[in-house]
Amino acid sequence: MAGTLYLCATPIGNLGDMTPRVVETLHMVDVIAAEDTRNSIKLLNHFDIHTPMTSYHEYNKVEKARQLVGQLLAGQNIALITDAGTPAISDPGEVLVRMCQEQGIAVTSLPGPAACITALTLSGLSTRRFCFEGFLPADKKEKAAVMQELAEESRTIILYEAPHHLVRTLEELYQALGQRRITLCRELTKRFETVTPTTLEEALEHYREEEPRGEYVLVLEGKSLEKKRQEDIAAWENMSIEEHMEYYRQQGLDEKSAMKQVARDRGVGKREIYQYLHVE
Repeated sequence: MAGTLYLCATPIGNLGDMTPRVVETLHMVDVIAAEDTRNSIKLLNHFDIHTPMTSYHEYNKVEKARQLVGQLLAGQNIALITDAGTPAISDPGEVLVRMCQEQGIAVTSLPGPAACITALTLSGLSTRRFCFEGFLPADKKEKAAVMQELAEESRTIILYEAPHHLVRTLEELYQALGQRRITLCRELTKRFETVTPTTLEEALEHYREEEPRGEYVLVLEGKSLEKKRQEDIAAWENMSIEEHMEYYRQQGLDEKSAMKQVARDRGVGKREIYQYLHVE
């Protein structure tokens, strides 16, 4: 009978955030797959856990996942932990979870700390709708495409960034998104936790003068729906009604549906659009 994969959230700074259920599970499983065994041994020693560890990280995530799946199929129970936070969030654990699902292996998550959610709740920005982007891509073209999407994103945006890339990322965000409110969080749950609500422009000015230190979670306000609406109206006003209709036809809408959407965009009745298009 196959074993179970346990996704065990570990503290992002404060060891007091380790849940009793995670401690119990780490004692119970046959193997702990850890992002960095040198880092995780400190955590295990603190809780007097002596379960064998094996490394599972970004650079061996596919090959090692196959090995771990084999162990699970053989009946072993395995716990997956990261250096900090919840496995599979911006983390190679997602590969192992997917492979387990493909093989019908049971996977369960033991909830606990997650830097992205902790920062969001502290940000003072809207928490009703949000998107998590993690670390921005290193590839320039891919990053530019992501920035273009984020510029139109109306939900609150959560990003991770390393200190040596922070200023460059703030510059790129300011260039792509313009002035936005942002909350920068660092050292979350630790003694010197800092949560700084500010703007992109002010954050840039500050960190050009003061060297960033520690890992950052950036929480950005999304584009306001009213601003998006105003920009859409301005775009439609620069189109003729015929061009506006063609825009929706190219998206696969039939004549009636396109007419209805054009009327909605322009804030007029559908009959007015119909009369314009069918005037002799």
